[in-house]
Amino acid sequence: MTERIWFTEPDIAEFSKGHKGTAVEAMGIEITEIGDDYIRGTMPADHRTFQPFGLIHGGANVVLAETLGSIGANLVIDPSREFSVGQEVNANHVRGVREGLVTGTAKLAHKGRSSQVWEIHIVDDQGRLSCISRLTMAVVPHKK
Repeated sequence: MTERIWFTEPDIAEFSKGHKGTAVEAMGIEITEIGDDYIRGTMPADHRTFQPFGLIHGGANVVLAETLGSIGANLVIDPSREFSVGQEVNANHVRGVREGLVTGTAKLAHKGRSSQVWEIHIVDDQGRLSCISRLTMAVVPHKK
């Protein structure tokens, strides 16, 4: 059995409220599932996320990846003491997607006192890998 990594019980509806009026909402990204040690979300392959050749834009994949990893990073820490912000993100785009939904799954690869590393795999509707991303998050204490 997988050990739960969350500091508190995650509530998809609660943190999805914060996406109103943001790039996440504009691009149609939705958080769909939170497991014991992962966060999953979807993004449409459509006019909102395409580049000029009719494929999902690499930057759109990065927005999905950073969204999932950022949510996860803030769910594994005590929000009364600290918060987590993006420090570095990279992505390898291995398969173009022209239609349907892509699904990203973020998993914690490293949790330190001052940083975290998240790995995000994005697949197409057939489960084929489209993008692998790695996100480094800084853990910042609240000012007293």
